[in-house]
Amino acid sequence: MSMLRAVLKIAAPLPDLEKMERMLFIGPHPDDIEIGAGASAGRWAAEGKQICFLICTDGRFGTDNMKDPLPPEELAAVREREARESAAVLGVGDVRFLRFSDGAFYPEEDLLLALAGVIGDFRPDVIFAPDPDTGWECHPDHLRVGKAAKQLAVFGNNPGIMSTYSARPAEIRALALYMTGKANTFVGTAGYLDRQLQAIFGCHRSQFPGGCQAAKSIRLYLQLRAADFGLRSLHRTAEGFRVLGQTQMHCFPEAGK
Repeated sequence: MSMLRAVLKIAAPLPDLEKMERMLFIGPHPDDIEIGAGASAGRWAAEGKQICFLICTDGRFGTDNMKDPLPPEELAAVREREARESAAVLGVGDVRFLRFSDGAFYPEEDLLLALAGVIGDFRPDVIFAPDPDTGWECHPDHLRVGKAAKQLAVFGNNPGIMSTYSARPAEIRALALYMTGKANTFVGTAGYLDRQLQAIFGCHRSQFPGGCQAAKSIRLYLQLRAADFGLRSLHRTAEGFRVLGQTQMHCFPEAGK
């Protein structure tokens, strides 16, 4: 660790997710929140945190059933119902939908304005979103949602800028990026991995029909990821996030490492 990074860790410590009370989890599609952060969300919901799931697109093209796929409009309705069921397994009752079309068939400015409206209404302490800067993420919905979340995390506290989005400001203290290869914060999830897996594979049946290869691969990945992050953070199982506070979001790149 360089001297600069060591000093910055003291001068600008990362926000403590455990001290946050209002948590907004933003997912590009139904199931992304559960895959990226479901065990943490389930644990915090059980602890009484105020949690909102915001799902940006309708998932109308997301199915592993290529032999007899549902028409897009029907699949979108199914996936919304599955998302509510999945959130309930994790103890989350506040689930909101923007219903943009899966596949990035929407203007990015419309997404930004819609996200700003929910942020102004829910007023989170921390925003969770997929990391758009991994270098390997290719899905445009993930990239757009992550980029918009980053922009609103830094601007969300500014009344003037939020007013241009026709939204109220919020006292956002942190941004936590999931599905990241650069985690700097780990959350212990002992006892909640099984609930996360049930939420994904027991509820998102249109995305993961029983016995499909994608379900087997993702289940194994989540189990290995939980064990790896747990070893790295002295927990039995854990999830990892790239956390940035207001200081780390602007001009101080070393502070978030």
